[in-house]
Amino acid sequence: MANKSVWSDNRFWQRSATWVTGFASLLLIWLTFDTMGQISMGNDADIQNGVTKRVPGPTVINYKITYEMSPTRGHEVPIIGGNDGKGHSLFKVKEKFFGRDDYSEKEARALLHLGKLGEQAKNCMDCHTLLGNGAYYAPDLTKAWLDPAWGANGPMQTMTGKNTKEEAMAEFLQHPNLYPTHARMMPDLGITAKEAKGLVAFLKHMSSIDTNGFPRNFGRMKGAVHGK
Repeated sequence: MANKSVWSDNRFWQRSATWVTGFASLLLIWLTFDTMGQISMGNDADIQNGVTKRVPGPTVINYKITYEMSPTRGHEVPIIGGNDGKGHSLFKVKEKFFGRDDYSEKEARALLHLGKLGEQAKNCMDCHTLLGNGAYYAPDLTKAWLDPAWGANGPMQTMTGKNTKEEAMAEFLQHPNLYPTHARMMPDLGITAKEAKGLVAFLKHMSSIDTNGFPRNFGRMKGAVHGK
């Protein structure tokens, strides 16, 4: 009787399938725990100790946030509280946020929670993209805080009559119908001053998240960060 080829042996394929399924399951479990660690929000102790987290703690709103090219990673990364000269955050340079740079972790977390609830209640993702989720009808908000249009030399502070980025953003959110900036005008969603403050805090915190360069080429887009 001729020897049966291993490739036509059902037991071989059954055992192979069992081993592959088992290995894939273990790999999936490991990747799940690794991902949870990567996306978990840090805390104020991390910031105070100069520990870089992909999702920084809520008190990051007390610090200056920039978006700079990383020579080692080949794309822009959030720099929090100054650059150490090697593309890493210093966590030292602060900036006022609605007149303060000393929000406690509890206060900052409450602001971000309010902003997140506001983003969900107003269905922002029906038009905008946040962290890769949502629609493309309106501008991507992932790095909106870093858009120079809201900065000291941008048009939005002049248009809204405000002296700071956060105040200009809050004013626009409350009365978007008064500031036509695009053919697709944002509707007036009845956002209150308190809700607007939370939403701006949420946007600032989101800009500090290391998204591996997403949205791609944001720093080189016309009018965005270092774009020409």
